[in-house]
Amino acid sequence: MNKLLLPLLLLPFLLHAQDIQRYQKEVETIQKNNDSIWDATKPTLVFTGSSSVRMWKDVQQRFPEYQILNNGFGGSQFSDLQHFLDELILDYDPVKVFIYEGDNDISAKKRPRAILKLSEEILHTLQQERPQMEIVLISAKPSLSRWHLRHKYKRLNRKLSRLAAKTNGVEFVDVWTPMLNNRKVMDDIFIEDGLHMNKKGYDIWQQTLKDYINLNTNLN
Repeated sequence: MNKLLLPLLLLPFLLHAQDIQRYQKEVETIQKNNDSIWDATKPTLVFTGSSSVRMWKDVQQRFPEYQILNNGFGGSQFSDLQHFLDELILDYDPVKVFIYEGDNDISAKKRPRAILKLSEEILHTLQQERPQMEIVLISAKPSLSRWHLRHKYKRLNRKLSRLAAKTNGVEFVDVWTPMLNNRKVMDDIFIEDGLHMNKKGYDIWQQTLKDYINLNTNLN
């Protein structure tokens, strides 16, 4: 084989290896923080996914009756979560996990069908490892900065909803609709970047998610 050709052939594999490690340090920081706050004797709920979860700094305070770990990380995608399922979810043996991914996948121009395949693989792994754990898929949210991609987001949300409906132990929660006003995304629920939410945005999430936190979860 041409010696000049070999590095070119290996480049995609090297880039992929680097890419899946891009959140390694952040995940290690999350684990270290959890070591100081997590009580393994108490039932645990885990929130994980991309920055909309990571930036929800007061999720524990909003649901004080439960032990909640916020394991959101960076601008992650489903593929990143798949790589860190043990470190972010399974190691804490949660009774329920809330997953928010897909937002950055669509922005990265991944097809909804490909995103769905990854989500199916993640659900399969989680259910194989923790059959009793409940899983909640949080829909992609609308935002000002990505409103031009709304049709792709809506398509992905429909696919995730159907996946949850046919999978025992999995729920789908729609945060898209409550964040709209007359079919347009609200303009006062985001910080300056038009993507991440302010307190009003998280108020909507709290109101929308509260019943799913209680749903079928035996915390006694």
